[in-house]
Amino acid sequence: MTLRSDLASRLNDALPQTQCTRCGFPDCLAYAHAMAAGEADCNQCPPGGAEGVARLSALTGRPALALNPANGAEGPRGMAVIDEDWCIGCTLCIAVCPTDAIMGSNKRMHTVIEAYCTGCELCLPVCPVDCIQMENASGERTGWAAWSAEAASIARNRYQFRSYKQRRDAGEAAKRLEKKAEMKLADLPAHSHHTDPEILDRKRLTIEAALARARARNMAGQAQADSPQPTGLRETPSD
Repeated sequence: MTLRSDLASRLNDALPQTQCTRCGFPDCLAYAHAMAAGEADCNQCPPGGAEGVARLSALTGRPALALNPANGAEGPRGMAVIDEDWCIGCTLCIAVCPTDAIMGSNKRMHTVIEAYCTGCELCLPVCPVDCIQMENASGERTGWAAWSAEAASIARNRYQFRSYKQRRDAGEAAKRLEKKAEMKLADLPAHSHHTDPEILDRKRLTIEAALARARARNMAGQAQADSPQPTGLRETPSD
């Protein structure tokens, strides 16, 4: 492990793992790597608050700046609550929840698993009927005082497992499409409205080129897709 990656790992450990993206990065780990590379300041995490800034600054040796208002303000930890009378079961909130804290299915009522909600607020803008509200879950406590190392660990594990499932499912879908294309290519005349050999040859070249690009993408992502399942998590959620 390089010094930079080691620092990124320690910075990630010092983040609350809400995965809220308010820092300007897609997740906490990406923000940690940006800080380790000197590409982001240590004052961009509202959920961590002033204490979080102090933790990150101590690890990097940089001055502890005030929380950047462009990223948001420190406040109590929020908890998403769904008004089940208004929920239409669109599943949009489920798709964006970074910790799989929302239960439900298409056209069925959804509900939030309180123990797993990080208060990231990512579900709010996608709800088409505004049936999700944020409630104060920590009273007057803000930043790290409203959170805990245990809660951060649970959130990180659930986010990692969700990311693993997404990579796995994407890889499996790509393989199914590749097999379908190979099947059509093996007997192109039977899968085409055209009978002109010249047109079929052009289609064959197009499909072969598309397959080559797909295989290159699959090979590039194979290491991630086949990476071991994160430890401490199960294929079937316990909730």
